[in-house]
Amino acid sequence: MVGANKKLGLGMLTALVVGNMIGSGVFLLPAALAAFGSISLLGWGFTAIGAILLALVFARLSSATPATGGPYAFCRDAFGDFIGFQAAYCYWIYAWVGNAAITVAFVGYLSFFVPALAADSFLRLVTMIATVWLLTGVSIYSIFHAGIIQVVLTVIKVIPLLLVGIVGLFFIQWENFLPFNTTLMPNWQAVMGAATLTLWAFIGMESATIPAGDAESPEKNIPRATIIGVIVVAFIYLLGSFSIMGVMSNAELVKSNAPYADAAIKIFGNGWVAAFVGVGAAISALGALNGWIMVQAQVPMAAARDGLFPKIFAKTTKNGVPAIGLVISSILISILLIMSQSDNLVEQFTFIILLATLTVLIPYAYSTIGEIIIFIKHREKFNGRRLSRAVVMSSLAFAYVLWAIAGAGMDVVYFGVLVLLVGTPLYVWLKVTSR
Repeated sequence: MVGANKKLGLGMLTALVVGNMIGSGVFLLPAALAAFGSISLLGWGFTAIGAILLALVFARLSSATPATGGPYAFCRDAFGDFIGFQAAYCYWIYAWVGNAAITVAFVGYLSFFVPALAADSFLRLVTMIATVWLLTGVSIYSIFHAGIIQVVLTVIKVIPLLLVGIVGLFFIQWENFLPFNTTLMPNWQAVMGAATLTLWAFIGMESATIPAGDAESPEKNIPRATIIGVIVVAFIYLLGSFSIMGVMSNAELVKSNAPYADAAIKIFGNGWVAAFVGVGAAISALGALNGWIMVQAQVPMAAARDGLFPKIFAKTTKNGVPAIGLVISSILISILLIMSQSDNLVEQFTFIILLATLTVLIPYAYSTIGEIIIFIKHREKFNGRRLSRAVVMSSLAFAYVLWAIAGAGMDVVYFGVLVLLVGTPLYVWLKVTSR
């Protein structure tokens, strides 16, 4: 716990949701999506609808079960220890793998101002690892102070996004939206592929549910922060992506390491505004990394307290920070960054986010169906809400998650299943040692 007088209020929780969602995704995704063409805008639309459905599920679950651990706590309540372990394990992998992708995006925008980072792979790697450990140190010092930093960075990051998104509407060249589908795939398959990539930018909607033990009035503030955060972010994403695709040609987007900054140059010229947008983009990725490092050890800590994760993850400092879990996770981030080095930042980013997205979709799927079970098991917690409505909303959210998993492609699903099954011996070991 961070202390009785230092809880995370509605503002900080909303900033955590918005800050964790608006990060690497929106700033590098226009370049990654250029391979699909402007049909990827439909992917954004489908993902926005799916994200709102998932946000409603997490909002209801957080009201009924405001416990630290978010998706892990929901899955364990609904299905028991084994599924709870799988949810915690997958979410933890997602958190540190995703943080590696966010770090790549941060350095990509930093290279806009320091070209040597794009040319020198060793300097780029050192910068990435140093950034991870700097923010890890902040979170170890105090989650509350990390929350204050998150609020400041979230406010700063939204300004350039809105600036490019709104002003860019007046500089759109409609021929840039052609060809509509640049792939050899059918339109429906291209939309599925684009939607899976865009889902990365919406992941984090459940962020407010994870540090529930450190939240002020969690049964009220967590659902509100979740709903507000998702609606705000969906609007910003769709506006910005539409403007950038209209301002830049597809050929330019494919080669861009910093599409928002490059679009700003086309809109405002090579002046201070373009530099401001580039700084804002880098700060945005930094803010997302700060927020995700805050929560990357929260889920394994909750699972470890229940005996479903190695006990070392349950150890905390006097301020209630799972410092050892943070250090272990950041070591893994560093290793992944070293192993996935590539001369093309967009390729490196795309590979990492596809793997990370799949691992988080598994606890998402469990949570959507788990809501129905929790509704039946703890009917009194849902304040008179009807089962039929819960079944419809949860089923739609579950269908969306399955659709997103299918869109990830056979290779990504293959590796994702292997990652899931590799964790099973760990669960067996935990059960044997606990007896």
